[in-house]
Amino acid sequence: MVPSIDVLARAAVETLRISVPTLVQAAQGTLTTQICDERLDSWSKALVRQAGIRLDVKGTENLVYGEPFVVMSNHQSHYDIPVLYQALRIPLRMVAKKEIFRIPFMAGAMRAAGFVEIDRKDAASAIRSLRLAHTQLGDAVSLWIAPEGTRSKTGRLGRFKKGGFHLAVDGGMRILPVAIEGTRFTLPAGSVTVTRGATAHVTILPPIDPASFGPERLKDLVAAVRAAIGSALPDAIR
Repeated sequence: MVPSIDVLARAAVETLRISVPTLVQAAQGTLTTQICDERLDSWSKALVRQAGIRLDVKGTENLVYGEPFVVMSNHQSHYDIPVLYQALRIPLRMVAKKEIFRIPFMAGAMRAAGFVEIDRKDAASAIRSLRLAHTQLGDAVSLWIAPEGTRSKTGRLGRFKKGGFHLAVDGGMRILPVAIEGTRFTLPAGSVTVTRGATAHVTILPPIDPASFGPERLKDLVAAVRAAIGSALPDAIR
């Protein structure tokens, strides 16, 4: 694997490349979900290629195309996002902390494309944002949530926050657990240097239906999803 200091700069250029026309079309009222999907596919493909990431994807038989999921995965790196787009190949929007929405150009484009801004310090507000996003995006788009709430510096699974689980229960959406291993070698949390040539192992686990748990067994649902993700990451469970 080869460290590089210019890959993040190229990623920023790619992000700007799709952000500007997205903002323009949003202002004109001509932006569509399909346009956003195509741009996100192009963007994620470019970032994966620039970082020299090799994808190893298992469990694609667990995808049901056309069904909107609450996609939940562990979180190791900012490169989890483009890797997930290329591994899942479904209409997908991300849930991100409000700090990311302070980035000029990128913030407006993210909002226009349907990305969800949440305040991790205000659980009630975060849940309201998730519910509103599901209503606005409709029944064709899945939402990705990292229930740990932040990137793991060690690769181990942290505690899961409950906001996304409330959305899945209230919205009647199945949860698609996904395990990611290897992206932290591309760009660890806190690093600004990308190491090219890593392999990202993505395991798509069978969907979990919150209806089989019910709102009174939310803790059991959280434990089931965490165990599913951990089953593909045997060294990450603690």
